[in-house]
Amino acid sequence: MSQQERDWLDWLKRARDGKMTQCEAAERMGVTDRWVRRLLRRMKKERDAVVVHGLRGRKSNRKIPDKTREAALAILRRPEWHDFGPTFAAEQLGKRHQIAVGKETLRGWMIEDGLWQPGSRKIRDIHCWRPRRSGFGELVQWDTSDHDWLEGRGEVRYLVRLIDDATSWSWGRFVESDATPQNMAVLWEYLEKNGRMVDVYTDRHSMFVTPSARRSAAQSAEQDRLTQIGRGLRELGIGWIAAYSPQAKGRVERSFQTAQDRLVKQLRLARITSLEDANRFLENEYWPEWNARFARPVEEFPNHHRPLSEHLDLSAILCHVEERVIGNDYTFSFAGRRYQILREAVQAGMRRQRLRVELRLDGELKARYQGRYVDIAECGARPVLPELKRNRPVRKDHNAGGRSQWMQGFFDRPSPPLWKSVEG
Repeated sequence: MSQQERDWLDWLKRARDGKMTQCEAAERMGVTDRWVRRLLRRMKKERDAVVVHGLRGRKSNRKIPDKTREAALAILRRPEWHDFGPTFAAEQLGKRHQIAVGKETLRGWMIEDGLWQPGSRKIRDIHCWRPRRSGFGELVQWDTSDHDWLEGRGEVRYLVRLIDDATSWSWGRFVESDATPQNMAVLWEYLEKNGRMVDVYTDRHSMFVTPSARRSAAQSAEQDRLTQIGRGLRELGIGWIAAYSPQAKGRVERSFQTAQDRLVKQLRLARITSLEDANRFLENEYWPEWNARFARPVEEFPNHHRPLSEHLDLSAILCHVEERVIGNDYTFSFAGRRYQILREAVQAGMRRQRLRVELRLDGELKARYQGRYVDIAECGARPVLPELKRNRPVRKDHNAGGRSQWMQGFFDRPSPPLWKSVEG
């Protein structure tokens, strides 16, 4: 019998003997006086056992059957479940095997069975907290995670992810390499889904920053946008913010830690072995589940995304762009090849003018002159003239660099005496 039950029994006996009113006993016991009267009536029959709960010593009606416990542990002992924690394991057991069990109950089972070792929580160094932005699309963190996502079952290493700072709403793709075209393609899909965000927050990768040690701070802020992605963001009207440490963009960094635990295990259970299947799993299962479970409802936040207007052509913006000078024969060079502007597209005053050349993500090459696309065709490469053989080496002291050197120091030399010149 517990101490509380002893106190209850003492107060009931005092109320029975008239030493305390029923209302006073009810107040001390924290119950109603009606319940005190019912206990006094039962006390005549049950005596001191009236204060003991009737279910003591009996199994709970909510106890999970042993058969369910053994089924759950049998699944967790499989090789593909070897690194599952109690929280994620409880979710996947309910989703894949219809075994409904709480994470704390499962934690106790796993500890008893030796499948989970509880660890002590250590206080880690923390960084200054930055409040979230107030609107959906006001700031989007953008980063790539290099990880063996398929655990050797396939060549999938790079996950490009964009996560909203206010809501944690996420979108991303597995890509073949962490390069500019692949990142542009992921950004393209995000823009088609949501529109143009206000700012993006990235690290100082060479895709976003042109490094130069000699630039001043003002010049660096202006020239950091000269990369292909920086130019595309500028043409889209999207701001760019650089992070100088991983902790600065901690939201996307922590999301990658979660993905490297949960996503790897889900891909293992789904037996994904290719890049195409992995991206299909992301789109159909992982992102909807992530946004429903970990992200805040976007409907509760003001949407700061701006729509894509008609004059914004994503295929012309999210591509590799360079400028070329039109030759006198209305040709220009690009990527080691020569291209001819067709006769129908030739305009007066076009020679020696600049031309915008766009290499699209689908491999198509476009040329735009003064806001209008012109038809082009590849022409043969210019023949390389053989180097002329010279019979004798050229004198380096004669016409070197296009200038004659024979008068050098002429007026510095002393002139002969006048009498010698007259006699001569």
